[in-house]
Amino acid sequence: MHAVTVTSSGGPEVMSWAEVADLPFPGPGEVAIDVVASAVNRADLLQRQGFYPPPPGTSPVLGLECSGLVAAVGDGVTAWQVGDEVCALLSGGGYATRVNVPATQVLAAPAGVSLVEAAGLPEVAATVHSTVFGLAGLSDGEVFLVHGGASGIGTFAIQAVRALRPSVTIVTTAGSSAKLARVRELGADLAISYRDDDFVARVKEATDGRGADVILDNMGGSYLARNVDALAVEGRIVVIGLQGGRKGELNLGTLLAKRGGVHAVSLRGRPDAQKAAIVAAVREQFWPAVEAGTIRPVVDRVVPIERVADAHRHVEDLGHVGKVLLVVNLDYSESLK
Repeated sequence: MHAVTVTSSGGPEVMSWAEVADLPFPGPGEVAIDVVASAVNRADLLQRQGFYPPPPGTSPVLGLECSGLVAAVGDGVTAWQVGDEVCALLSGGGYATRVNVPATQVLAAPAGVSLVEAAGLPEVAATVHSTVFGLAGLSDGEVFLVHGGASGIGTFAIQAVRALRPSVTIVTTAGSSAKLARVRELGADLAISYRDDDFVARVKEATDGRGADVILDNMGGSYLARNVDALAVEGRIVVIGLQGGRKGELNLGTLLAKRGGVHAVSLRGRPDAQKAAIVAAVREQFWPAVEAGTIRPVVDRVVPIERVADAHRHVEDLGHVGKVLLVVNLDYSESLK
C-alpha cells in the first residue's frame, strides 16, 4: 500500500507519497476501507509541524477522514459489507490507500454526493454536531456566531444551523469580500470582516445589545476576551482551534455576570464510544439534510494525493473556501463536475 510519509517536522516539503507496509486485517469491530479520497484539516498541518501528535495507539499517518469502499470487515461487524461506499471519521491514516477504522465511525456515503465529495464530510459534521448541537445546545431563536465562516467547519456549521434551527440568527466572520459573499449565500444573516470591523460591536448592534448565545471559535487566545464581551447572558463559547494562540486574558467578572461558559474541546482524542455516539447522531440528524441537498459539501479544490504539499500550502495561505480534498484513487478524479 501507499501512504503520505513525513520525514521530519516542518513545512509541506517534508511530505511524500511512498510505499509502506500493508495494514493487518481489520480487528474485531473494525472495517478496512480502500480509500478513494481524504481531506486536509488544520490538525493535519499541526501534526506535520510537530505540534499535534496522534493519540497513543493510532496511525501516525495524516488524515482525519476519508471516503472509499469497504475492503474487509473484522469479526462482529454486521452493518457493513465488502464493496459498500462509505466515509469515515478517523483518528489518523486517511492519507493512504487503505485504512482500518472502528465500524461505528463509518457512515454510508450520502446519496446525491459524489464519493470524492463525501471525504470532506465526516470531520466537519462530527465537530459541528458535538459542539454546536451537543455541548452548546443551540436552541431555536438564539444567536449563533461562528468564526472563520468560510472554513470547512464554518461552511458546514452555517448550513447545518440554517437547516435544523431555521429561527436562529447566524452571524459569522470572514476575511475577504469574496468569502463574506459566499457565507451569505450559504445562509449567514450577518457576515463581518475580521480585517475591517469590530465583531463585538457589530454583534451587539445586530442583537440590540444582547450578544451571541453560542460562539464557535477557531482562534483561541487572541479572541477570548472579545468573545466574552460578545457573549449574551447564559451564553456558551466553544473553542475548537488555537489559530490565534494558546493564551488569552479572561475577565472572570464579565463571565460571571453573564453566567456564561467557556469550553475547549477536541474530537480526535475522544474515546471510541463517544465518537460512535457522535457519528450515530450525525447519521440521524444531518444525513437526511445532506441527502435532501439542504446541506451540501463546500469544496474549494480537489488535488491528487501526490500533490499533498500543494494542498497544505493552499490551506496555510487561507485562500480556500470550504474543504480541500485529496484524491487517492484517480479512477474517481472526474467525479466532481
